Amino acid sequence: MSTSEAAPVLTSTHAGFRTITLNRPERLNSFTEALHLGLRAALDAAEADTACRAVILTGAGRGFCAGQDLADSAASSASGAKPVDRLELYYNPLIRRLAAFPVPVICAVNGVAAGAGANLALACDIVIAAHSAKFLQAFAKIGLMPDAGGTWTLPRLVGPARARALAMLAEPIDATTAASWGMIYQAVEDVRLMETAEAMARKFAAAPTGALVAIRAALNASETNTLDQQLEVERVGQGRLIGTPDNVEGIKAFLEKRSPRFTGRG
Repeated sequence: MSTSEAAPVLTSTHAGFRTITLNRPERLNSFTEALHLGLRAALDAAEADTACRAVILTGAGRGFCAGQDLADSAASSASGAKPVDRLELYYNPLIRRLAAFPVPVICAVNGVAAGAGANLALACDIVIAAHSAKFLQAFAKIGLMPDAGGTWTLPRLVGPARARALAMLAEPIDATTAASWGMIYQAVEDVRLMETAEAMARKFAAAPTGALVAIRAALNASETNTLDQQLEVERVGQGRLIGTPDNVEGIKAFLEKRSPRFTGRG
C-alpha cells in the first residue's frame, strides 16, 4: 500500500489499552476530513471495547500533528464549504469528547505539535513528549486565533501571561520548557517516549477506571467553581464511587495487604 493510500489513522490493541496513531507522516499528520473521520472511528472503537481501559494517542513519523492541512482547507473552500464550519463539525466535538472520554487518554507527542495539533495534545489527560518535540500556537502566523480549545486550555495550564505570549508571538517552545511551565506532564528521551506512555497505559489498565474519570471531571469543574460548589461536586462524585465493585475491592485489598484487582469498565 502506498503512503497516499494508507489509512489516515491506525489502531493497535494491547492488553487493557489501545494505541491510536495519526498516520499522515508525509504531511506531519495534519488534519484533513479523512483524518478527522478516522480518528472519530478509532475513538468509537476504543469506547465500545470494554476491555480498553486507556488510550495512547500519538503520531507516525517525525511529527505528532501540524494542525489543519491548509491544502485540504483550500479544497474545502473551492467546494463551497466554509473553513469555520470545520470547528463545529470536527474540532469542537473532538475536544468535547476527549474531556468526557470514558477512559484516560495519554498523548505521546513524538515531534512537532502545532496549531490544532498542539491543542489536541493538551486536551488529553496526560501529555508526555519526546525531547525533540516542539509545541507551537501557529495561528497568528496566518492571521487567525487559537482554536480546538486552545484559548481555554493554555491559560489554565501555563497562566494568562504565558498563554498570551504563546498565542500572540506564535513562537515554538521545546518539550523541556513545556514541562517546566506545567503545560505537559513530562519530557523524556525520544527513544523512551512510547515505552513511558505504554507503562502508564498499563498502569491505568489495572486502575479503577471510574475513579480516574471522576477525578478528571472534578478537576475540570474546579476551574470555574467556588469552594462550596466544588465541595458539592466532591460529595456527589464520591457518592457515586462509594460501594462500587472497585471501591469494595480497593478497601478489601488494603485490609488484606495485597494488590487490588480492579475490574475498571468490566
